[in-house]
Amino acid sequence: MLPDHSDHSVFADEMPKNLINQPDFDDLDFNNDIETDKPQEACGVFGVLAAEGDVAKLVYFGLYALQHRGQESAGITVYDDRGTTHTHKAMGLVAQVFNETILSEMKGSLGIGHNRYSTTGSSKVCNAQPIIINTRLGDFSLAHNGNLVNATELRGELSAQGHALESTTDSEGIAFAVSEAVEEGKNWQGAIITALKRCHGAFSLVMATPNALIGARDAYGVRPLVIGKTPDGSYVLSSETCGLDIIGAEYVREVKAGELVIITMDKGIESWQWEESQPKLCVFEMIYFARPDSVMHDESLYTYRLRIGRELAKENFVEADIVIGVPDSGIPAAIGFSRESGIPYGEALIKNRYVGRTFIQPTQAMRESGIRMKLNTLKDVLQGKRVIVIDDSIVRGTTSRKIVRALREAGATEVHMRISSPPVTHPCFYGIDTDSQDHLIAAQKSVDAIAKQIEVDTLAYLSHDAMLKATQIDTTHFCTACFTGKYPIEVPDKLKRTKLMLENTAT
Repeated sequence: MLPDHSDHSVFADEMPKNLINQPDFDDLDFNNDIETDKPQEACGVFGVLAAEGDVAKLVYFGLYALQHRGQESAGITVYDDRGTTHTHKAMGLVAQVFNETILSEMKGSLGIGHNRYSTTGSSKVCNAQPIIINTRLGDFSLAHNGNLVNATELRGELSAQGHALESTTDSEGIAFAVSEAVEEGKNWQGAIITALKRCHGAFSLVMATPNALIGARDAYGVRPLVIGKTPDGSYVLSSETCGLDIIGAEYVREVKAGELVIITMDKGIESWQWEESQPKLCVFEMIYFARPDSVMHDESLYTYRLRIGRELAKENFVEADIVIGVPDSGIPAAIGFSRESGIPYGEALIKNRYVGRTFIQPTQAMRESGIRMKLNTLKDVLQGKRVIVIDDSIVRGTTSRKIVRALREAGATEVHMRISSPPVTHPCFYGIDTDSQDHLIAAQKSVDAIAKQIEVDTLAYLSHDAMLKATQIDTTHFCTACFTGKYPIEVPDKLKRTKLMLENTAT
C-alpha cells in the first residue's frame, strides 16, 4: 500500500442517526428514539467525468437530486489533473455538508459522490463515503449502494491479510479487495472484476481512478444505476435518472445487472459482463424509494404508481366520498385509485416540508397529538366524509394509526385504508433498513387484526400479482423478498437469524 497523499477534509465528527433529518419517513412523533414506520431507503451514488472544467458542483447537484436516498452523510471526491484526490465528507444533508467555498476549492474534471443512509455500520463520519485507497496505480475511490451478505467474512479475510480497515461498513471491504488485486499486479479492470467476484449481495458501485469513471452492478441488479451524457460530452453515472436531469444530462442506458463499465474521455464507455445477468431489481424502488420523476423501464415511476393505484381500486373498491394520499409517496397511487374508481381525489393531509427533528420538547398535549408537526388535516375537506386514504406501505402501523385518528378528529365519518403494495412480512438484507421480522406488523397479524390496530373501518393491500403485472415487463425480473421471503441472493443462516425471528408469517 502506498502512502496516502489524498486531501481528506472532514468535519461534524458524529451525529446520532436518530437526530438526522429524514424528511418523509419518520413516525411523526417528537421523541429522539422515535420508531420509524417506513423502510429506510438505500444510498445514492453519483459520478461525473467532464470533457472540460471542474465537476464538484455537478456532483453536488447530482447528490442534491438523490437526497431522498440518504440523509445521514454526504461526500464528494474529486481528482485533479495530477491524479490526486480531494475529498470532503461529513454528517448531514448535502446542503449542510457543502458550500460555495468548499466546492470551489475542489478542482478537477473527474469526481464521485455519495449520500448515505446506514444499513451496515454505525452513524459516524468514518463510515461516510466515498472511500479512498492508495494503490500502485494511483488513488482508487468508491461509493456503494447496497449491502453485502458476506461482509463479515470478507472483512475477516482482508484483516487477516494485514489490511487496516478503518470503518465498520461493507463498502470498505470492496475497496480493499480492489486494492489488494491491484497490488498483486492486475490492471484496474482485472482488479475490480476479481474483487467483485469476492462480493455476495447487492451492490451498485460508482468508482474512480485517476483517469476513469467506473460503474458496476451485482449480477442481480438489485439497486439501480444509470449512465448519462451531457451535450458537451461529459459522462455521468447516477443511482436514478433524476440525478441526470438536474445537470442537463441525457439518459443513455442503465448499467446492466452483472456489468462493469469503465469510462474514459479517449475510449468512451467500455463494457464487460463480469457475471451472468439475472435481473432482480428491488420492486420497492418502483413503489416507493426512487423519485416519481425518475425513469425505469422507459417510463417515469409516477406512471407506474398511477397504475398500481388503478389496480388497487380494481381489487379493493369501497364506497366513499373522497380519495386522499399520504404525502408524498401515496399521492400518485391515490390519483390512480380515484381515476379508476370514479371517486373524487382531494388533498386533505398537508405536509410541512421544512420540519426536521426538534431538540425542543413539546408539551404533553402536543406529544399526544403526535402527527401535526409534520402533517395537518384540512377539516373542511374531511368533515362528514367517507375517506379512502392511500399509502405505499405499512411497517409497524404506528404512523398509520396516528393518521387515522387525525382524520377522524377532523370529521371523517369513515376511514378506509388502501396500501399500494402487498403486506411487508420479511426483512431486507440487500440495502434497505427494515426492522427485524418480529417488528413487522404484517408478519404477526392478519389484515383484519392490523385494521383493528390502526383503527380503520377497512384495510386492503395490493396483491403481489397486480404489483408485478403493473410493471408491464417480465415479472421475474424483480426482487420481492420483503413480501414473500424468497431471497434471490442466498443469505447466510447466521445473518438471517439477526432479522428473521418468527417461524411463521401472519395467521
